[in-house]
Amino acid sequence: MMTELLKAFLVGGIICGVGQLLIDYTKLTPARILTGFVVSGVILSALGLYKPLAEFAGAGATVPLTGFGHLLAEGVRKAVDRDGFLGIFTGGLTASSAGITAALIAGLWASLMFKPKDKA
Repeated sequence: MMTELLKAFLVGGIICGVGQLLIDYTKLTPARILTGFVVSGVILSALGLYKPLAEFAGAGATVPLTGFGHLLAEGVRKAVDRDGFLGIFTGGLTASSAGITAALIAGLWASLMFKPKDKA
C-alpha cells in the first residue's frame, strides 16, 4: 500500500510541478494551462501512453486535469466502439458525468452555505 501511495504522490507531484513551472516561467494564463493539461491528457491517451501511467500511478495520474482528458478520450473511444459515429458526441460526457455532477453539486452547496462579499 505504501508503494502505491508513493507512486501516486510522485506522479501527481510531477504533474502539478509542471503546472507550477508553466505558471512561474511562461506568460500563459491559468486557463490556458488548465486547458493544455486536459488536451495533453487526451493526446497522451490517444497515443496509448496515458493508460499505462494511470495504471502505474493510480490517483496520482487520474485526479489531475490530464486524467480528466484521459477520461474523456477513453469515454469517446468506448462509445465509438459501441455506438459508432454518434459516440464521438456522447462518449466524453457519459464517461465524465459523475464527476461533473459532483462538481456542480459541490459548487451549488458552497454558494448556498457561504455569503460572497464585494471586493472593496
